Amino acid sequence: CGVGGPNLWACLECQYVGCGETFSDHSTLHAQANKHNLTVNLTTFRIWCYVCEREVFLEQRPAVVPAMSATHTPHHCKAKEHQIRHRLTGMKNIGNSCYMNAALQALSNCPPLTQFFLDCSGLVRTDKKPALCKSYQKLISELWHKKRPSYVVPTSLSQGIKLVNPMFRGYAQQDTQEFLRCLMDQLHEELKEPLAECGGEGDERRDGGDRSPSEDEFLSCDSEKERLKEKRVLGSPLHRGSQEMDEDADVDTTAAEEGGLERGAEEEEGTPPSPRPQGPSQTQGQTQSNSTPGRGLVMVEVEHQKIYVTQLFLGAKKQKQSRYRSVISDIFDGSILSLVQCLTCDRVSCVSLETFQDLSLPIPGKEDLAKLHSSIHQNLPAKTGVSLDVYGSQGWITYIMDSIRSWFWGPMVTLEDCLAAFFAADELKGDNMYSCERCKKLRNGVKYCKVLRLPEILCIHLKRFRHEVMYSFKINSHVAFPLESLELRPFLAKDSPSQITTYDLLSLICHHGTAGSGHYIAYCQNVINGQWYEFDDQYVTEVHETVVQNAEAYVLFYRKSSEESVRERQKVVDLASMKEPSLLQFYISREWLNKFNTFTEPGPISNHTFLCQHGGIPLNKYHYIDDLVVILPQNVWEYLYNSFGGGPAVNHLYVCAICQVELEALAKRRKVEIDTFIRLNKEFQAEEAPTVILCISMQWFREWESFVKGKDNEPPGPIDNSKIGVMKGGHVQLKQGADYGQISEETWQYLLGIYSGGPEIAVRQTVLATDTDSLHGERKIEAETRAL
Repeated sequence: CGVGGPNLWACLECQYVGCGETFSDHSTLHAQANKHNLTVNLTTFRIWCYVCEREVFLEQRPAVVPAMSATHTPHHCKAKEHQIRHRLTGMKNIGNSCYMNAALQALSNCPPLTQFFLDCSGLVRTDKKPALCKSYQKLISELWHKKRPSYVVPTSLSQGIKLVNPMFRGYAQQDTQEFLRCLMDQLHEELKEPLAECGGEGDERRDGGDRSPSEDEFLSCDSEKERLKEKRVLGSPLHRGSQEMDEDADVDTTAAEEGGLERGAEEEEGTPPSPRPQGPSQTQGQTQSNSTPGRGLVMVEVEHQKIYVTQLFLGAKKQKQSRYRSVISDIFDGSILSLVQCLTCDRVSCVSLETFQDLSLPIPGKEDLAKLHSSIHQNLPAKTGVSLDVYGSQGWITYIMDSIRSWFWGPMVTLEDCLAAFFAADELKGDNMYSCERCKKLRNGVKYCKVLRLPEILCIHLKRFRHEVMYSFKINSHVAFPLESLELRPFLAKDSPSQITTYDLLSLICHHGTAGSGHYIAYCQNVINGQWYEFDDQYVTEVHETVVQNAEAYVLFYRKSSEESVRERQKVVDLASMKEPSLLQFYISREWLNKFNTFTEPGPISNHTFLCQHGGIPLNKYHYIDDLVVILPQNVWEYLYNSFGGGPAVNHLYVCAICQVELEALAKRRKVEIDTFIRLNKEFQAEEAPTVILCISMQWFREWESFVKGKDNEPPGPIDNSKIGVMKGGHVQLKQGADYGQISEETWQYLLGIYSGGPEIAVRQTVLATDTDSLHGERKIEAETRAL
């Protein structure tokens, strides 16, 4: 076609050479006009079939077989799977980035997450920097595009993660698990939406009976509900806690009955320092719960005792009247119930409910395995030791080799052993005796935990690295893991709403090397052809499952296994193919429909992702409503509704007038508050010697600033000066080195009249000349005012 390159394609059925789509795409025009199906890229020598619309690989045939000619038809590409395979895309190493490449490949082979970014691209919207969700969406699109290249360079995502966490800057080797946590926390932060619970008749199941576990999960997901008269747990998973809280603190049910106690979970080492903001939400159509913000009570029956579980709103940025969810929390979040039982009176007196995004499992040694297998206090029976089920289709050869290996290096450790060690009961005796509320004295007790809600995708992290004061080392023990049917029922709480308890392996990340240096690779099962592939940076190789089974796993991704969901999807396809023009049309959430297509337990229909609490379309979502909904015929809607419940039913869309009025009132409130603050602060700065100077927490001030600037839709809670004050001589005084700003008495009274709170902390004018902290605080508030 006359173009000099570099993106040139040669037709394999004639002598034509044309340019690619970066120019005028003459190669495609030639193929369409002449019906020449095969073309080869003259730079990469990769072959494309226009009929199959995918890359093909010609089989190496004996010389007696004629070469591929113009007789090529779609049958050659589609009917003989052994002649072609899907080319998978690697990632270029951009400087010790194997930890990132392996993690991204493992995540990209998790169908629920990948399908969300491919099919629900309109939902990937954020105004938060560095917009990592946009970079991840672009990467996923490149990895799974029908004309995908042999490798991509994840530069944009790498730069974004370095902005989020400075730990990943430079070219030093990093931990892939820490990268995963940082990435998923940031994706959640950018994609999170306030969670609206569904109440009323429209959300009840039509059968009139008890709700299914999946519906209970939906009704309580990331929300605060008090159902103190039900035996079944409706409590939701809670996001990871802040680093400042005690991991081993317990919640006493006696105190919980009086209104609930707060407690937290300490972040495991390596967790990014930005926890997900939490807070209780107000249920649509229901009144606000009387529970204190950040607390909630649900009841669960454990060991035939009805006890109240304090729901933990951990890592709360502030106590707001809203909770959040995202596709990340929907897929990866599960919850664990921790209990302490008195061995004298059998009273279960301490309960907490915590969320996990991954399970960090210890690798037991020889002595630990012996204790684990013989422990008389093992409350959670698990299938431990070597089992033929672990080896699946590998046969006796691998089993014999592992038996020989265990003869020399000790007993084989299985993933079930690691799970049993994680969920094993801890004895509370001696110096750790438990103060029983019923016995009114110290007693021997046992502390254990069970899974209350299983995630759709279970991420397991094996603790291979130990970091001591003077040195670090790596545990190289082989851990046998099943490719299919990992059973978690032995670790499940009695009243768990999770019905599916078996998991199949999707992908895993391996580390080769020592604690100081090494290399990461990933093994992933392709969802299309079921084959396993090794992803080693830009190189992708098909491997046998035996190679996967013998890998030194570090992080594993398991997915719930179910054939029932496949049959339900086929039923929907059959109903949709029925042509009944008289049927009504209904709107359904595109995000929930994606869950139905990729989750084993999608939960009840949730149309509140595109509806406001009044049943209309919020004004800020109306301009992209087509990205949020899918139109279904009446028969399909009724089948889904009868099968999963939820709702509400929507057959017409309209902009909510109430929300529009509220939005205008909110904009007016923001403008009044910010204008008043600037005016009062300017008057304060103009005073030469103000008689009263008051202090305000800069943490609260920044939250207020985010609200009035429109970055945060929820106003801050009451003014909280508790972190900058200290009680001395019966008076609250400014704490040394506190993060505070100085405002006038008029400004304080204005903000106090709107938000309440306290305490009031004043500084003396005579101290200002030598008080560097006060001068520093004044400069801070001036800088913030200029920003406003």
